[in-house]
Amino acid sequence: MPERKPRQDAARNRAAVFAAADTLFTQCGSPEDVTMADIAAAAGVGKGTLFRAFGDRTGLIRALCEARLEPLRNAVEEGPPPLGPAAPPLQRVPALLDAVLCFKFDNRHLALALEGTSADSPYRTTHYERWHALLRDLLKQLPGRSDIASADFTAHALLAATRADLVAYLAGEKGVPREELREQLAEFTAGILGGRASSPD
Repeated sequence: MPERKPRQDAARNRAAVFAAADTLFTQCGSPEDVTMADIAAAAGVGKGTLFRAFGDRTGLIRALCEARLEPLRNAVEEGPPPLGPAAPPLQRVPALLDAVLCFKFDNRHLALALEGTSADSPYRTTHYERWHALLRDLLKQLPGRSDIASADFTAHALLAATRADLVAYLAGEKGVPREELREQLAEFTAGILGGRASSPD
């Protein structure tokens, strides 16, 4: 019983930190502008609390992204079609790409920060490896795409269209609306899959 309050405080602090970081990343000009000190001040906690809980800025960004991606992971792992496991691969592939694109669009500065946490390459981040493995396995189930190397490369090519820097550029500098981006990605995916892919809607 004596340990209950510290756990409650930790959960409350974590929620406050995530909410503050969400706001700061949404409003920032560049994700690099958001510091641990900024997040701590906005959340009303000490910087030491952040470092104890997350290790460093990279750890905080990864933890925040994992939390924000949880609904998408749940939909992919146990949800209904078109994202869930009961959907056929030809429906699931474009649905997954559409969901990733929407997440990157809605959280583009956070996504940019996440993709910048890997010192050598954004392709080494955990979230990228997860989506790539899922797409590769789905592509291998399609007729004529059982070759592992082909499916592996195609998965990379499809995910390249959802990179946070591309989404941020198109949405920010070019002013491309969310729905237009979704339509363009659906057309691109259909072209890669031989025109057989289902619309995300």
